[in-house]
Amino acid sequence: MSLPRARLGVNIDHVATVRNARGGAHPDPARAAALAAQAGADGITMHLREDRRHIREPDLAAVRAVTSLPINFEMAATEAMLEIALSFRPHAACLVPEKREERTTEGGLDAASLQSKLLPIVSALSRGGMRVSLFIEPAIEQIEAALALQAPVVELHTGRYVELVLAGEGDQAAFELSRLAEASREGARRGLEIHVGHGLTFDTVGALARLPEVRELNIGHFIMGEAMFIGLDPAIRRMRLEIDRARGEAA
Repeated sequence: MSLPRARLGVNIDHVATVRNARGGAHPDPARAAALAAQAGADGITMHLREDRRHIREPDLAAVRAVTSLPINFEMAATEAMLEIALSFRPHAACLVPEKREERTTEGGLDAASLQSKLLPIVSALSRGGMRVSLFIEPAIEQIEAALALQAPVVELHTGRYVELVLAGEGDQAAFELSRLAEASREGARRGLEIHVGHGLTFDTVGALARLPEVRELNIGHFIMGEAMFIGLDPAIRRMRLEIDRARGEAA
């Protein structure tokens, strides 16, 4: 028996990264969002960073204007980002760790040690009508923190698993996958909606899609990289196929 269909959220940040490398308006993230919707994406993810290295404020309205897909707004847990989120009011707001010097998000948010800082932000986002998620490591103490904060969704960081697979570290990759599976089971058992993301590729997405508790997979960098070679539409359709195939094979 196959599993229920899992949603695919496509992160369009790196379309903006390419645009910003030269300036001007091309390539347009909004156009990428529209194409993603046509290719089978279920949502659009955008991360508005403090340094605006990729997505910028005008992109938020531009994307909303071209697609009715739900928008997942990744944001640091700061007052400045909270103000933008409350003004923009996306479908979902995902709190992520952020450091200026990092190339991309490195690891999950340490919700367990930041509860006092996160609580007012989670509460304000929830009151604003947004589905709040926390991007966390697959650890039970982080699941506990999400529950304490009353965030209804967690997105489990899959970056370490992908790195181990690509490095040929089979035993360590299997252990990391077991951590992801355990966190998914425990979170779902206690009422959390489980999402996964970071670094997933055509070859690594299946193992995560086969976890029955997973409801959404958010993928960006790999899809955009493949799009340079095969096109954005085929890259998204291939990722959608890999997820659907894994869900069908799960049992």
